[in-house]
Amino acid sequence: MRIAAGSKASIAVIAASVLLVVAPGGAQSTGDKTSAQVLPIWAYPVLPSSASDAKTETPAHDEGLKHVPGSTAGYTQQSIKDLFAVPDWFPDSHAAMPDVIAHGRRPAVMACAYCHLPNGLGRPENASLAGLPQGYMIEQMEAFKSGRRKSSEPRLLSASLMVEIAKAATPEEMTTGAAYFAAMKPTPWIRVVEAVEVPKTRVAGFMLVPVDGGGTEPIGERVVEMPENLAQTELRNSKSGFVAYVPPGSLKRGEALVKTGGEGKTLACTMCHGPDLHGVAEGNIPSIAGRSPSQMARQIIDFQSGARNGANAALMKAPVARLTESDIVAITGYLASLNP
Repeated sequence: MRIAAGSKASIAVIAASVLLVVAPGGAQSTGDKTSAQVLPIWAYPVLPSSASDAKTETPAHDEGLKHVPGSTAGYTQQSIKDLFAVPDWFPDSHAAMPDVIAHGRRPAVMACAYCHLPNGLGRPENASLAGLPQGYMIEQMEAFKSGRRKSSEPRLLSASLMVEIAKAATPEEMTTGAAYFAAMKPTPWIRVVEAVEVPKTRVAGFMLVPVDGGGTEPIGERVVEMPENLAQTELRNSKSGFVAYVPPGSLKRGEALVKTGGEGKTLACTMCHGPDLHGVAEGNIPSIAGRSPSQMARQIIDFQSGARNGANAALMKAPVARLTESDIVAITGYLASLNP
């Protein structure tokens, strides 16, 4: 069955039908899943409260100018850490950044492009915003502001920061920020590789990074998303992307789940997110092709746990209710491999 994705009425029909497919008789509950669920560290890369996050950055006292390949700009390490002044290595590669994007507003509204980068493609610990519908982004800001959207992992800083920023942002700032990112055309940012063995990683800065000394380990049932070049990522180089390792066979299995629903386990993602999975702007339905698998995995789990609510969130809960961690690995790995 394929239903046109352009109207919310059609989406409601889809949600009703998936309730019958996924949770017959209402037996499957997703209201408090995290109480009995251990969150996967590959999706929620946070350290135990007692652990220390080893620094990956150059010490703050190093005030020499830093540079990245292909750019004539130079920034000190201290200025790169400034949450209210975005290091813009390639200003000619994007439209002029509005003030809320480039500088934010002290003390509570951080510069949007500090985390999401001037190209809108973001990093694994936050979200890729380039090309998302403007209305969808405003809806999500309102959900953060009202408390309807949070993270299943309270220690995940990116989500808690978004709550505080949304509470402090004005409607004009939300509209301006969303318009900037919505106007962008997303470009390939994540290289997806099927592998049995992957680089050993540790948690640092709410993402996975290579361990000192290198080495490999079995991938297991994980997505291992990490910088292609950690040093460039720490400089917030908007031309240095990421690699995501997935278990062998993930892309084929993920394609089946995404396109057919996996023989009744869920619904085909194309039914709502469009035949090319690039979303439907008039319905505020986001594109999910070529996005960070870590970020997409967190959203699926947050829908399952009840941590994510708000506009259209109810329509996602039944389709994700029966997805296992292995399913989530396959789905997000396949989606990340697509052209955004």
